Amino acid sequence: MPKKKEKILVLATRNPGKLRELKALLQDLDLEVKGLEEFPEAPEVIETGQTFFENAFQKAREIALATGHLAMADDSGLEVDALGGAPGVFSARYAGPKASDEENIKKLLKELEGVPLERRTARFRCVIVVYHPSGHWFKAEGTWEGLITLEPRGEGGFGYDPVFLIPDLGKTAAEIPPELKNQLSHRAKALAEMKYKLPSFLETL
Repeated sequence: MPKKKEKILVLATRNPGKLRELKALLQDLDLEVKGLEEFPEAPEVIETGQTFFENAFQKAREIALATGHLAMADDSGLEVDALGGAPGVFSARYAGPKASDEENIKKLLKELEGVPLERRTARFRCVIVVYHPSGHWFKAEGTWEGLITLEPRGEGGFGYDPVFLIPDLGKTAAEIPPELKNQLSHRAKALAEMKYKLPSFLETL
C-alpha cells in the first residue's frame, strides 16, 4: 500500500504578522499552508528553551503531534553585540511577559543609551524546525546583519523592525516594502534553506 502523501503544513504560530509573512514566503510550496487558527484544539506551547533551536523544536513537535500534520515552527529574535547577545530568546518578552513591540523597543533603546551607532551591531537570527508526527524532523537557519538605530523609523513590519537599520540601504526593516524584506530577512534565508531541504525530507516519510 503506497504511503499517504503529506498535503498540509501547519505553521506553529498565532502571531498574525509572522503568519502573513510566512504564508507569502511559502506560497510556492506544493502543500496547503495553514495557521493555528484553523486548529483551535492545538495547545498553547510555552517556550522553555534556552536557545532558538530548542524553542522551535518544542513548538514544531507539539503542534505536529497535536494536529497529526507536518508542522513548521520558527524561533527568531534579535541579538545585540553590545548587550552580550540580548535580548536573544527573550526578544518577544524583553520588557515583560505581555510586552508590546513598542515597550520592547523602548527598553532596548534605553539599554543602548550612550552607545555610538557603529558599536550598535546586531543581527536577527531565525531557526526553523519542520517536524512530522512520525518523529522525523530537520532544521534550517538564517541571519540578517544590521545596526540598532537611535530611534524608531518606519511604519511597516513588526517587532524590532523600526530600529533595525540595514546599512547598505540606509533604511530600517520597517521602512522597506514587504517584498524586499521577504528577500533579505533572516526568516527569508532560513525559509530558503527549509524549502531546499523539504522535497528530499518528504521523500523519506
